[in-house]
Amino acid sequence: MAALSSNSLAEILLLLIAISSYLNSSSAARVATKSRTEFIRTSCSTTTYPRLCYTSLSIHSSTIQTSPKLLANAALNVTLSSAKSTSTMISTLSQTHDMKPREVSAMKDCVEELSDAVNELGKSMDEMSHARQSNFQSMIDDVQTWVSAALTDESTCSDGFAGNAMNGNLKTAVRGRIVNIAQLTSNALALINKYASDPEMLG
Repeated sequence: MAALSSNSLAEILLLLIAISSYLNSSSAARVATKSRTEFIRTSCSTTTYPRLCYTSLSIHSSTIQTSPKLLANAALNVTLSSAKSTSTMISTLSQTHDMKPREVSAMKDCVEELSDAVNELGKSMDEMSHARQSNFQSMIDDVQTWVSAALTDESTCSDGFAGNAMNGNLKTAVRGRIVNIAQLTSNALALINKYASDPEMLG
């Protein structure tokens, strides 16, 4: 009976240790998650559209962790994905048969502008992936130039839908998407600039 009691006591102690370990690891995980999301929130507070910045990037907190480089990469990736989907949507809309010539022309011009923006954002992501201390400034200069050009392309697309000659619903739908991409691009550029201000943070 004494041996049984001793074994039972050992099992209870092991169980308590396991529970304590689980609680500690869960607590550490919660602290880490909060730390990552706070890093994103703080970083986004320096952008022009902080709420959009946070909502679009906080879902990627486990990938971003607390790295300025990974944050900038994630911002570029989110922007690129949105630009691609919007370009596809506009390309499809431009093929409908009930649009005025002016609307068709604006749609086709916009698809071209977005194609350029997608290319520039893609080049920026590729360049960021090859960041090294030795080529940091050159890389940043290229990325800043390309992302700025993408922002200009998006603005040019949006301008094509100005005026009263355009269908109201069409203009609202397209410009809404373009404005969203432009805001994402603006935020990405701000985060890239923040990353550029600390070349030591290559990780």
